[in-house]
Parts: sequence; structure tokens; C-alpha cells
Amino acid sequence: MEIGQIIKNARKAKKLSQEQLANQVDYDTGNLSRLERGLQSTTPEKLKRIMDVLGIKLAQSSQGMDSPQDSGMSNVQMALQPSRGPKDYPLISWVIAGEWAESCDNFHPGDAETWIASVENAGPNGFWLDVKGDSMTCSGNPNFPEGSRILVQPEADLISGKYYVIKLENGESTFKQYIEDAGHKYLRPLNPNYRTIEIDGHFKVIGRVIDTKMTGL
Repeated sequence: MEIGQIIKNARKAKKLSQEQLANQVDYDTGNLSRLERGLQSTTPEKLKRIMDVLGIKLAQSSQGMDSPQDSGMSNVQMALQPSRGPKDYPLISWVIAGEWAESCDNFHPGDAETWIASVENAGPNGFWLDVKGDSMTCSGNPNFPEGSRILVQPEADLISGKYYVIKLENGESTFKQYIEDAGHKYLRPLNPNYRTIEIDGHFKVIGRVIDTKMTGL
């Protein structure tokens, strides 16, 4: 099977859209689409990043191939790695999430009444939040309607284009897309009816959103 088809199958098995996968590996969606259709190749570094996210690995054939790049990646097989088992993370309030930004000692996950499983690795202190309001609701993908749940990975690095829960200088905690452009920092809502916020003061990153679940289905 061609590597592009294997990437496509693995992506669908994890229920990721092309845009979601592209966002996770910092890759252009159009390039990913062409890669899956076998219309272009990619660098070994980018391929490894895609495979790490999808939980797959390269297995060289027995025909003396040195690397996937040497043969245009046409003479490789893919082997699924053992999938990571789901882990339960606590669903907490936004108040506690704000306190977490100040000191992890204030966070007591054992006190949570609701625990939700995810196969994503949010670290030892990961937690879920309920989305409030419709500022992150849109007709595209991703879409975070009110009442959906987001899994937060604390102490994550800031990467432009990713989604974060951030505590602003006024003490308010908010969930937005983080954007850096020409030295300026912004928090962008997905709903076009809300304005993009430039953050020019102090702010605290509570964590990066790495998974979401719908409720009420």
C-alpha cells in the first residue's frame, strides 16, 4: 500500500480531518491532501511528525533501501504501533482552571466528580473544561460549540495557530486561537461575529487544547 493511502487510513481511524492533522503537525492542508493522494512527497522530518501523531511507523522492506526518501517513499511498508490506551482526566470548573495558572498546588484532581477518557496525552495534570459561549463556534473545522468539552495540556509551549486557554491581565480566563503576526500577539475567536483581541499586556498560558468531545449526542 502506498504511504499516502496508509496516512489517510490512519488519519480516518483517529477521526481526524485533514485540517486537524495539518494543524497538529504544522503542515499545509493542501500539501497533506496531495501527500495522501500520492501527488507529492515530504521531508523525513515532516513524515516522522505525521507518523508520531497517527501512531504509525516505517518498516523498511528487505530490498536494501536506505531510507524512505531515497526511493520516493514508494518501497516501504507501514506498521501500526500499539495504540495508547485511554486515560481519564478530570472535568473541572473555569475557576479552578484559573487558579491552576497561579499554582498547581491549588489543583486537586481527586476532588473532581466527573472523569473523561482520552487517548491524547495531556500529561499528569491534564484536565477537561466545558466550553462557554459561542465565540469558538463556526461552520468550519475545528468547531467548539457551547457545551462541548476541551482537554487542556498544562505548561504547553505557545505555537501560533494552536488553541489555548489563557488567563488575561484582568484575571479573566478565555479559550481562543493564539496567533503571532509581525511581532504582535492575538487571541482569535472562530466565530466571525466576535473580534480578535490583541494581547499587549501580561497573560498566563493555562494550557493548550489537544482534544475535544461533543456532549448531548
